[in-house]
Amino acid sequence: MRGAICRTTGDEKVEIVDDLTAADPGPGQVRVKIHAAGICHSDLSGMNGNLPQGAPFVPGHEGAGEIVAVGDGVTSSKVGDHVIVAWTPPCGKCKACLRGQPNLCVDIFFAIAGAAHFKSGGEDIFGFAGTGTWAEELILPEQGVVVIPNEVPYEIGALIGCGVTTGVGAAVNTAKVEVGSSVVVFGCGGVGISAIQGARVCGAAEIVAVDTVPSKLEDAKHFGATHGVHPDNLAEVSAEVTGGEGFDYAIECIGIAPTFRAAWDATRRGGTTVIVGAGRGDAVLELNGFELFFSEKRLLGSYYGGADVRTEFHRLIRLWKAGRLDLDGMVSKRFGLEGINEGIEALKKGEVIRQIVTL
Repeated sequence: MRGAICRTTGDEKVEIVDDLTAADPGPGQVRVKIHAAGICHSDLSGMNGNLPQGAPFVPGHEGAGEIVAVGDGVTSSKVGDHVIVAWTPPCGKCKACLRGQPNLCVDIFFAIAGAAHFKSGGEDIFGFAGTGTWAEELILPEQGVVVIPNEVPYEIGALIGCGVTTGVGAAVNTAKVEVGSSVVVFGCGGVGISAIQGARVCGAAEIVAVDTVPSKLEDAKHFGATHGVHPDNLAEVSAEVTGGEGFDYAIECIGIAPTFRAAWDATRRGGTTVIVGAGRGDAVLELNGFELFFSEKRLLGSYYGGADVRTEFHRLIRLWKAGRLDLDGMVSKRFGLEGINEGIEALKKGEVIRQIVTL
């Protein structure tokens, strides 16, 4: 089958191959034919080494498709089902799952992330984050897919598989944005736009989008931001919106130390700062003891939007169907695997919200 391979950590382009293979599904596994996959900045972070990932590997972790084969003992899906890939599958049995934090379950994730599920030219090939949706088909544990209604377009399903769940969840589940509050979102990529939409769904009165790309600020307004501002002008807008007090919520969707700090500084005393961006291990946020106790701010990480994918994917689909989430507008461009490097370049330049690969 066809697929995209990042041969070596640090490569800026992928190689499109036609000899990729994946084994038949074993007990508890399913084989998924991918119809649509997102190009997410986390895929680029796996390629450049900002996120740990064994190489060579097939990038991609946002995806939707259909079940084409199931292994022994699979009960949650069947051949022909339409599914969204869940790159952090909840096992349903560990302490994290049982205490209501299934997004933090790693019992399955660590096992699939460290195993090579593909082969090419006789060489073992990993899948990014244990998945690898930039391939025509892949093998996953049955917990790694969520069955969805057949009428949901694959492109919409792919977006929900990570970016939308992460961003909307950061606002709804992690921050728990309150009606009438003020929110600032740093970064207007796919996750940031989703966080803006999540804040809108929660009923925030003011939503300020921060980015360095003017076109992305215009996009942010389309998706629900009340203001769009360059970082250099944020203080002026904060004074206008909050009277200089700072925002009730700041949501960081970039993943670098300067914006971690900027989000914290933009948050009012007693407010909440949420870090969503997947930063490097050496991207350090420094806080002193006085500001921690005196400001009484809450600093929260948000991993996969704090979501239980088994129910969250369906909640997001219902919000999309009801017109509360504009997911159609987030699909910037569709192309096949042969154009995937074009999409990578566009994402690196910050020119798009999200790119979709249709297979």
